[in-house]
Amino acid sequence: MSPPDDLASAVRDETAAEEQAQEQARQETQERTRPVGLGPIGWMRWTWRTLTSMRTALILLFLFALGSVPGSIYPQRGVDPARVAQYFKDNPTQAKWLDRFWLFDVFSSPWFAAIYLLLFISLAGCVFPRALTHIKEIRRRPPAAPRNLLRLPHSEAFEGGLTLEQAAATLRRRRFRVVTGDGWVAAEKGYLRETGNLLFHVALLVLLFAVGAGGLFGYRGNVLVVEGDGFSNAVAAYDRFMPGSRVTAESLEPFSFTLKDFQASYVAAGEKQGQPLDYLAKLTVQDSPTAAPREVDLKVNDPLDVNGTLTYLIGHGYAPTFRVTDGKGQVAYDGPVPCLADDQATYTSECVIKVPDAQPTQLGFLARFLPTTVPNGDAWVSVFPGAANPTVQVFPFAGDLGLKSGQPQSVYQLDTTSLKPLGKMSAQPTPLNVGETKELADGAGKIQFTGVKEWISLQITYDPGREPALLAAAAAVIGLVLSLTIRRRRVWVRVKDGTATVGGLTRTEGGGPAFAEEFAQIVTALRGDQPAGDPDGDQGGEPDESGSAGHVAPDAPTGNAAPGARPDEE
Repeated sequence: MSPPDDLASAVRDETAAEEQAQEQARQETQERTRPVGLGPIGWMRWTWRTLTSMRTALILLFLFALGSVPGSIYPQRGVDPARVAQYFKDNPTQAKWLDRFWLFDVFSSPWFAAIYLLLFISLAGCVFPRALTHIKEIRRRPPAAPRNLLRLPHSEAFEGGLTLEQAAATLRRRRFRVVTGDGWVAAEKGYLRETGNLLFHVALLVLLFAVGAGGLFGYRGNVLVVEGDGFSNAVAAYDRFMPGSRVTAESLEPFSFTLKDFQASYVAAGEKQGQPLDYLAKLTVQDSPTAAPREVDLKVNDPLDVNGTLTYLIGHGYAPTFRVTDGKGQVAYDGPVPCLADDQATYTSECVIKVPDAQPTQLGFLARFLPTTVPNGDAWVSVFPGAANPTVQVFPFAGDLGLKSGQPQSVYQLDTTSLKPLGKMSAQPTPLNVGETKELADGAGKIQFTGVKEWISLQITYDPGREPALLAAAAAVIGLVLSLTIRRRRVWVRVKDGTATVGGLTRTEGGGPAFAEEFAQIVTALRGDQPAGDPDGDQGGEPDESGSAGHVAPDAPTGNAAPGARPDEE
């Protein structure tokens, strides 16, 4: 190789080495300047900030409302298990899939609980930091006056003998918080707007907590009581009992009562004949096993209250009494039978009597109770809901009632598939008056209509979150009113060489027109054309935090703005 070739090769090698060194240096520089990943703590901080943002809270609130919709569309096991069972019977495939997503137990499902807890955490994380910031804002003095007040959205200048002391006194009488400086007065009010906003969100938190407490520690139950019978607040005594997840048998208040009498009043004549006037249940109540009995009148919307456990009167009906004698001459049944009203206008009711102890064969009866019976051609009807002329039409059957089959049966239904009618069945049999007896065919026995009683249905509830929820709802309304009606606004006054300049600024969107009128009144009061009062009945103003000591020295700190700050820099 010739010398020139050696020189060229050396130059190329040196250039390549320099380029390689430069590339390596560039890569090292990129490595040093590459942003570091968030890391576990960074991701946790990002997750918390996202969860506690107002946007997330609104999304969760929407999901909370949306998640409640299936609970009103599909039957719920905690409310009506019979309807859920019927839904499975009618739509087995669809019900199986719905049950996989807990749509028959919406309010106790994991996904609904997750939305509830996330909403609670989101609101708490959003509200409490804002509350701390608002407390600091309330303690902070109004900012100093901008240099040129005529640039503000609301401003006016006038000549006169106005002094800073007079301007400060006028604004204080209008319930502004006032501070003074070198040649200026600053005033501000409307802090209750943010207070109302925070009150509304805190009330939502309390409302969520109260609803959750009621679901955990509360319970609800229904029971039917006939005149002369009693009730003790125990799980076994309820016809239907729906406890919270933290409720035990020992959680129930140990009270009891006896239904002495029930009275229903109706309009006797006229166009509104039969319309109910009043319902009254007379109870003898014992608040505890060792307490003295007391007499209580139970009415609709006037519940019995025993240490927070409320008993409501929600329904009533008739319970005619029967004595059934079987074919061997033994009394197989003697007592009242609650009937369900088939016609609310006349309280014509249907009853079912099951006598499994009758011999030599079991007996069953369908009965139609007529409170006020009158003939109507070949039929009998009731024309009034009160028991003025009570009668009963009886349809007897004999055979196996199926009570030993293990299948649940309703006490208000009689399956006549396996039963034999006793005698000739008529759509309108001769009704029995009180005291009359009907002999059964085939020597099966007899049935006697012995009298009429009435029954009442009660709902007994205990909800520890009821009162907190009511107070929270009222506080939410108050907070909403404050946040929607109060405007945050500031007013400054500068006095120099006999000329007073007044400027105003509202910090609330949409408050300009209302503040324009108020600003005009303030200017008029400062000029001295009318008494300096508060003619608009302002809401949201607070007295000067320092009272008569609201003045500060000209060289003292005056808030978060310098004297020459522009309005948009405050």
